[in-house]
Amino acid sequence: MLMPILSSTPKWVFVLFAALLWVGLQQMLPRRVSLNRATLPSLAMTGLSLYGVATAFGDQPIALLAWLAGAAVAIFTALQMQSNAGIHYDATNRRFQIPGSAVPLALFMGIFITKYTVGASISMHATLAHNIYFALAVGALYGIFSGIFLARAARLWRMALHQVRRAPPVGTGGAWRRGRPMSAQPAGLGGEPRDRGGEQDAERVQGSDIDHRIR
Repeated sequence: MLMPILSSTPKWVFVLFAALLWVGLQQMLPRRVSLNRATLPSLAMTGLSLYGVATAFGDQPIALLAWLAGAAVAIFTALQMQSNAGIHYDATNRRFQIPGSAVPLALFMGIFITKYTVGASISMHATLAHNIYFALAVGALYGIFSGIFLARAARLWRMALHQVRRAPPVGTGGAWRRGRPMSAQPAGLGGEPRDRGGEQDAERVQGSDIDHRIR
């Protein structure tokens, strides 16, 4: 039973499986990535799950409703349970430091196996494509996978926006003087940047004070 199914599987399916496996294994390693790169896999797999629902149950809108319900429940639950432990965002370089996790690999394989199994089942039993209970179950399962992905992406976006809002705006706190950063000012004793104009003003005040005392 299994060998005829595998032999009739298009080659691009195996290529997709290898690609998802490779990307999932990469997610198990600590990495430093941009926000877009960190959230791209989540969006891509959400699109793949929607494609799976549309191709398997295109004439059953209830499957899409089940997907939406499953995604909503998964997003709400995942956002309540997920933590930011080990995740750091560098607002200056716009990079995340993300610890390794096996969750993305499990989700990748879950969506792929679901799509492959549903496709093989419908090819052997065409009536399943019109079975409302089968459509509900598969749509909800796709939605749950996608909801977890979307919750992970939303968590990263929320963390990045929070860090950006907390960062002081450019030009405040004395960070800029005379149109250039303090780091660009001439260095004083110990290599610390100083504002030469401010130092000269202080010297003038001190000199006038001494002159006043002499008089």
